[in-house]
Amino acid sequence: MDKTLAGKKILWVEDDAFLSGLIGQRFGGLGASLFSAATGEQAIKIAQDEKPDIILLDILLPGLGGFEILKVLKDDPITKDIPVVILSNLSQKDDIEKGKQLGAISFLIKATVNLDEIVAEAKRVLGVK
Repeated sequence: MDKTLAGKKILWVEDDAFLSGLIGQRFGGLGASLFSAATGEQAIKIAQDEKPDIILLDILLPGLGGFEILKVLKDDPITKDIPVVILSNLSQKDDIEKGKQLGAISFLIKATVNLDEIVAEAKRVLGVK
């Protein structure tokens, strides 16, 4: 059994229940501790309480959007050093630039990546082989 992410905490912020479930299953199989949020408010609270090792962040969310969440996380001393990977269907260069300017470590476009690629990027960011 592949437990390469054992001991790592992963928070993903995704309002699509189906995709959220797939991400949870995939990362759960790698031994990670999992936290998910469907809203920005939940995401910020979980990030502050649990201090995950990485955050996978959608941009288009009900209420507080991903860019606003990212700004709050990066302005907060508790969460500012947590790497954030944006996982979104927004694929405009402006959106990608905005995400990086706000402090995201990378930007994955949902329509062009599969679960294995999402896992590979999370492992890369976490320095896990």
